[in-house]
Amino acid sequence: MPALTLREVLALDLVRAAGPELLAGADALDRPVRWVHSSEVYEGANFLDGGELLLTNGFGLTDVGDEVRRRYVRELAARGAAGLAVEVGRSLPSMPPEVTDEARARGLPLLALHRVVPFVRITEAANRAIVARGLSGRAVVRPWGDDHTAALLADLADGAALNQPEVEARSALAGFQPGPGARLIGVSVHGTRETGAVDRAVRLLGGAGAMRAAFPGDVLALLALPGTATRTGAGRGGAGHGGADVGVGLGSRDPVRAVQEAFRSVAGAGLTVAVGHAVDAGGGWLHWSETLRAARTTLELALTVPPAEPAPAQGPSVTSARALALERELTRGGIAANRERLTALVRHTLGPLLAWEAAHASDLVRTLEVHLRHGCSPTRTAALLHIGRQSLYQRLERIESLLGLEIDDPDLLGELLTAACAHRVVRGTAVAVGGLRTVA
Repeated sequence: MPALTLREVLALDLVRAAGPELLAGADALDRPVRWVHSSEVYEGANFLDGGELLLTNGFGLTDVGDEVRRRYVRELAARGAAGLAVEVGRSLPSMPPEVTDEARARGLPLLALHRVVPFVRITEAANRAIVARGLSGRAVVRPWGDDHTAALLADLADGAALNQPEVEARSALAGFQPGPGARLIGVSVHGTRETGAVDRAVRLLGGAGAMRAAFPGDVLALLALPGTATRTGAGRGGAGHGGADVGVGLGSRDPVRAVQEAFRSVAGAGLTVAVGHAVDAGGGWLHWSETLRAARTTLELALTVPPAEPAPAQGPSVTSARALALERELTRGGIAANRERLTALVRHTLGPLLAWEAAHASDLVRTLEVHLRHGCSPTRTAALLHIGRQSLYQRLERIESLLGLEIDDPDLLGELLTAACAHRVVRGTAVAVGGLRTVA
């Protein structure tokens, strides 16, 4: 990402407020600063990638020998640090002369900060400026131009190499700052180029916030739901959307189910909505990425694998990563890579049912899966399959007779359900189910 120069960083108001004095490296002020870090670790600079301006209060330089101080500066220079800024006047009365001497010898810009400004404020201001510069420089390769929200969501969903300060700075630029205890849930919507469904769901969820953007293939969103202890205002909506304190709390409700119910209420017919896992907002950017990637993967499965149950005649198709947990595990690495293994599993477990269905018009495998997915409840299974209970009992008896086992045996539930799910995944037909085309 295009960076600010050290000269531009030093011109920032919060940096100037710290009273910086340049002691070395005057010829390197146009050196690019890729990021600004604060650290009190003095055992080397291995955590640096190059291009960082490092801030330190100097405490670790107070009671060590001259050579240790020189080695510290040498290691920073060797790692390609953009500069070193040391707070003087508190823990460190003045800049040690050997630090200045070594910085001059290595051409490393060295700054003495004479006034106390919290480093967190300096790093936040500087890194926001760096991110803004970088995003504006991406416009030529990003189809969504200078849309900061879309760029961040794409990087998170694609598993790009990021770091926590960068994600926090970029999400702040997008106006998305989840409150303490917030739960984040990724959502991917297919069938529209508008974000209206996300905005309506956020309003219905009361107290939630969202980052959302439209892409060529789908709409991607990261929702922030208030924690169980907070009833309103726990998340602030991105770009002015969904941030109203409407006074509707989630209490102890299941956040994933709450999001699914919201989209079922507000999303239009023909849309497919995939909901990721619920993760803690404070768990770090990898968790943010995880739920968005789960939503994207789940959407791909929802669009390519026939559903276990009939899709609703009207309204959207809404599913979740946990609803398709078996499908996700069975297709890890891709359907093609797993087809042979899954086919063998299906034949071994459900062979007699497949032979019967090849010779008779029946729906035994699907009946078995729906029955198992709903706790072997005849009432629920019959309702979902739109058949009478007596017809269901006849099907179940046929299944048990062909397989030579009792399908409600707890020891068999996992194997039978996995095989029935695998059958759906690998069957080589292309059909339209609920308006969605599935592929072989």
